[in-house]
Amino acid sequence: MLYSLKQEIYKLKHKKISWISTLILLLLMVITGYSIGYEEAKVCLMTCYNASYWITFILIIVGATTFSMEFQNNTILTLLYKSSNKLKVYIAKFIVLSLYNIYLHAMAIIFTFILSMSIFKSNITWTTVYQYGQPIWQNMLNTMIVDLLTTTLVLSIVFMLSCMVNNNAIVITASVLVFFIGGNVSTDLLRIHKFIGVMKWNPFSMLNLTDQYYNYAGYISITHLTNLEMMLGTACYIALFLTISYLIFRKKSF
Repeated sequence: MLYSLKQEIYKLKHKKISWISTLILLLLMVITGYSIGYEEAKVCLMTCYNASYWITFILIIVGATTFSMEFQNNTILTLLYKSSNKLKVYIAKFIVLSLYNIYLHAMAIIFTFILSMSIFKSNITWTTVYQYGQPIWQNMLNTMIVDLLTTTLVLSIVFMLSCMVNNNAIVITASVLVFFIGGNVSTDLLRIHKFIGVMKWNPFSMLNLTDQYYNYAGYISITHLTNLEMMLGTACYIALFLTISYLIFRKKSF
């Protein structure tokens, strides 16, 4: 297991996209700050300038290359040969990408503090009470923690698609479509007003978790789930998708 972890960390560290993406994240946060404007300063701080969307996009690209590119280039054979079993290889990949996910969220928080004190400086303080009767700094931290669940769900979907399809471009395209269109699909299903008690638990709905957390009033009528229910549903789907993807990975012939 330790060997597999070291290999995954080494590969991630030497991927240019892993470090370039940090600068891309900062750039996209700056663009968001300028596009939203001063009037929405509070929501900008709470959401780290919409960092959740940009982090998801980065994770899809980096995550898809973890499996798909290795399947395409057959480099995964070396890992499997030197590891005692496939489970260790699979878990190592997930752990390393989860750490990378945490790193991106941490950088988003750091960038938010820097931007709020420089180019987007306003008279709003971090102790200003905003959502849930909490100061903005707590809103921001809680939003990023909640978003870790959402992005982990996206990672589990990427893993599942990567194990199903050995084509990096297809996996990236499909994952992006699932994330950016999935929420709308869920909304359309719930607008039918049939079997809402069951349909509200569909996996696409869970992709709205972060959005609902920072805009509860706007999303509760769409998802029909409380924040806690969405977090529990997200955790269950993460476990389900990771299990399915591992079963596919284990049965794959190389």
